[in-house]
Amino acid sequence: MKYRFHAYDYVVYLLSYAFLGVYIADILNALPLNLPETIPSWIYLALAVALNVWAIPIPGIHPRTIPERHAPETVETPSPEEKELPQPKKKPAPSSKDKLERGLSKTHKGFIDRISAVFKRSGSLDDKILTELEETLVGTDIGVRTAYTIFDFVRNNAETIKDTDQAMEAIKTEITYILEKREEPLSLSEEKKPFVIMVSGVNGSGKTTTIAKIAYHLKNQGKSVIIASGDTFRAAAIEQLEHWANKAGADFIKSHEGADPSSVAFDGLQAALSRGHDVLIIDTAGRLHTKENLMEELKKTKRVLDKKHPGSPHEILLVLDATIGQNAIEQTRQFNNSLGVTGIALTKLDGSSKGGVIVGIANEFEIPIRYIGVG
Repeated sequence: MKYRFHAYDYVVYLLSYAFLGVYIADILNALPLNLPETIPSWIYLALAVALNVWAIPIPGIHPRTIPERHAPETVETPSPEEKELPQPKKKPAPSSKDKLERGLSKTHKGFIDRISAVFKRSGSLDDKILTELEETLVGTDIGVRTAYTIFDFVRNNAETIKDTDQAMEAIKTEITYILEKREEPLSLSEEKKPFVIMVSGVNGSGKTTTIAKIAYHLKNQGKSVIIASGDTFRAAAIEQLEHWANKAGADFIKSHEGADPSSVAFDGLQAALSRGHDVLIIDTAGRLHTKENLMEELKKTKRVLDKKHPGSPHEILLVLDATIGQNAIEQTRQFNNSLGVTGIALTKLDGSSKGGVIVGIANEFEIPIRYIGVG
């Protein structure tokens, strides 16, 4: 409560105590004034109390109390000078393209910037610069074969390249050509239901996160998705994938730790068929690609799927970690020889300067690049 007092409130307050004094004097027969004796003493007391109650701030009784919610608020009005000042603008949220460019900054510095540094040391494309360019390309993570593909392109066109700026543009043109040949986003066939995606790759490559992102993306397209956790050997793999499946809004099939991965894939396919799901995504064990028995296990899972649902898996997606550089090329070769990889997802491009390996993979293998991962 807030109280609003006037000058006469204090006069009333003093009068209340004057009447209280008269009351006390009257009951003691010590009135100094000639007041009528017929007035009862309690009248003076009543007047004293009434006037006191009027003056003192008692919530709910005092007639001049002001509730907080009705109290006048002070509104600061900006001065004309302040109105003329430009108001700070909110920064717009970064676009998907901006996020991607920031994520690829390390790869850009580790690949393009290294090549650019060669041409900055000379204004002409002479033999010395060509030698340095050759050494630099071979030293990057694109692989030796791809390095010489790009180098031969520049050397063969050296007569038409007038300066180092044109040489740099020629290299960018060749790299763009290599990548665009393999750029092919995953497209689901409506005739293949459920569309089965078998996700492979070594431990730590980012399979779980990639599966979650794909499931979320497909759910946003209106597809019904079910995920089968076929990596039954790695500790906590099932729990992690189940967590992401729930967040993506996808159905989930699992078994106990150590179960046969092929049986989990079979159960997932059977559930997808009976429940009418559009897409089945199967996680697989991520052991080292150099172990033959584990590659055989992946082949077995592929055979089980094809027997239950002819033609499946319709997509064998290999997830590669960009931070391992040229090792990703060898992994691609091994998995492709064993399974026949139909698509590649390159992850962690924002965490490494070795992302140039995507150029080597695109040049050496006729495998579509479905996804790149940042964040």
